[in-house]
Amino acid sequence: MALIFIGLMILFRIVETVLVFQSHVLDFSAKDVILLGIFQDFEWILYFLGLVFIIHVLFSLVSAKFARYLLQSIFTVFLIAHMALVFYFMKTLVPLGEDLFAYNYNDLVLTISASGQLNSLNLIVGGVFIVLILGLLYLGIRIFRFGLKTYLILSGLHFAALMAVTLTPPSKGLEASETKHNIQLNKSRFLTEAAFDQWMYGGEFYFDFYLRSTNDDLLVKKEFTNDEYPFLHKNNYPDVLSPFFDSLTQAPDLVFIFVESLGKAYSGKDAYLGSFTPFLDSLEQHSLVWTNALSSTGRTFGLLPGVFGGLPFGEKGFLELYEGFPYHNSLLSILKENGYESRFFIGTDVNFDHESDFLIYQEPVQIEDQNSFPPGLEKAPSNSGFSWGYTDKDLFRMGLEKLPKERNAPQLRIFQTQTSHDPYLVPEREFYKQKIRDHLTNHLSLDQEKVAEYLAYEDIYMTILYADDAIRLFFDEYKNRPEFANTIFVITGDHRLPEIPMSSRLDRFHVPMMIYSPLLKRRDYFKGVSSHYEITPSLLALLENQDLIDLPEEVIWQGQVLDTARNFQSLVAMPLMRNKNQLVDYIHGEFFLSDGQVFLVSDGLNIDPIEDGNVLNRLTGEFEDFKNKNTYMVQTRKLLPPPDSRKP
Repeated sequence: MALIFIGLMILFRIVETVLVFQSHVLDFSAKDVILLGIFQDFEWILYFLGLVFIIHVLFSLVSAKFARYLLQSIFTVFLIAHMALVFYFMKTLVPLGEDLFAYNYNDLVLTISASGQLNSLNLIVGGVFIVLILGLLYLGIRIFRFGLKTYLILSGLHFAALMAVTLTPPSKGLEASETKHNIQLNKSRFLTEAAFDQWMYGGEFYFDFYLRSTNDDLLVKKEFTNDEYPFLHKNNYPDVLSPFFDSLTQAPDLVFIFVESLGKAYSGKDAYLGSFTPFLDSLEQHSLVWTNALSSTGRTFGLLPGVFGGLPFGEKGFLELYEGFPYHNSLLSILKENGYESRFFIGTDVNFDHESDFLIYQEPVQIEDQNSFPPGLEKAPSNSGFSWGYTDKDLFRMGLEKLPKERNAPQLRIFQTQTSHDPYLVPEREFYKQKIRDHLTNHLSLDQEKVAEYLAYEDIYMTILYADDAIRLFFDEYKNRPEFANTIFVITGDHRLPEIPMSSRLDRFHVPMMIYSPLLKRRDYFKGVSSHYEITPSLLALLENQDLIDLPEEVIWQGQVLDTARNFQSLVAMPLMRNKNQLVDYIHGEFFLSDGQVFLVSDGLNIDPIEDGNVLNRLTGEFEDFKNKNTYMVQTRKLLPPPDSRKP
């Protein structure tokens, strides 16, 4: 049975490689990954068979027949799970790991339902697959009937091979391409090791703040004030936006547009895949644009706490602290204290990822989600009967209709889209099928061979075009409103989608970011690295400098301020969370630390691996310092001192 198992695992590796290269357009070939992939498979197979051998021997002492049946069951369950992980990876190009343990049961059910994978055909195929594997394992017992000497030789070879691969030194460095690295991984080993780490070490905490990160090379020199609250520092953020605005005579409205899965790779100036957002491209010509902008996380869970609070991640993202948020402030709460009204609009269930808990903590005056839409309006298309919610165009229409007729206070309005999300289905499908082809041929001027490559991701690109159209319709309507002339719009993506192969490990965080307003007196493009963390400190500094609001003396923002340098530079330091439970990336200046490898960052957020022990040690120490403070915050809930605990 072990020999059959080995043969099937090698077959699965070949099938996985073929399917991935059939489903995706990659800038490397199968021969670049297949050999290292098989080697990683062998490492895991030999280790796994050693564990199963011990189990088999122990149960054989009780009943040889039961031990045989148990072995068949273990192999079958493992192979089915492995193939499921392969198909998950084939769709997302991201191996399933620690993020599996970060979502609650309801969120997992919603995600699986939306994907449409649990259909009758897949269940039937799965059943046939189980029977086939059981049959092959049974035949293995009948076909490979060796003598004791042969079994001993095979076992000796197995353990010798296991020792050889165990003692083989690991390869130096990582691929700059995360996609290439992910293809080579053994998917079941990746999940098993993640599960082991979660169950064995997930509850361990330690605190050590002696490695206080330096601020000498950053835009803001933070003065930390209290080790009991390790993120607390004085509010000394400079105003970098006023030079681009006319003098503000009254508090402006702020409107945020968060676009689901909008990555810089396919939106805006210098998008290396070509831009699929023609309206946003035109809006850029009248805006402040940051071409090297970062999200704080690789999924949506970090969007609201990142943009509005620059908040630490906690263990699984700040939103997962919903049962007892540490006392904190945000753009919403500070503006509320200065007379602003906050309103939030989304076309999905606002409870997903606990966004509602975070928003309610900030005390907005209005939250509208899918339950607010009028009856009779159709939800977004689905391939499984389950839909995430309503389309972006309907979101903006509903949001505009539900805005108050009279403006009695300055406004903070937030719109969060969802159509450009798996399963990537748009309404008006035939219209957008034609539009994507026209865009590829006429706007991007691609030849037919390139057009065919892009159409491998036709559904995804159609949702980006659709989201762009929805934003255009929103602006067409909003500019007719009287408050438009006194409004500042902030537009950004929550993260880059992984289903289109990423160019590097930093690519998933590279998002468009722009500020548009009729109040701007000039537009510009900036190459200084900035992130979601910089939005709130910069806007608050602008409003305070214009004598429109009052700010607290101490704050907890992790960010700096938006970098308005026209030439590339990086004066930020921040951790980046790929997925819930996966905090392995950190950027400081022009160096990027990922999975223990240092990369040099250049314009376009391109990265190249380097070998520099001093930089590696420095960044590792700073990253560990953040993790320590982050863990301390989770355990003590000490983030910002409550008002009644501060000195008068």
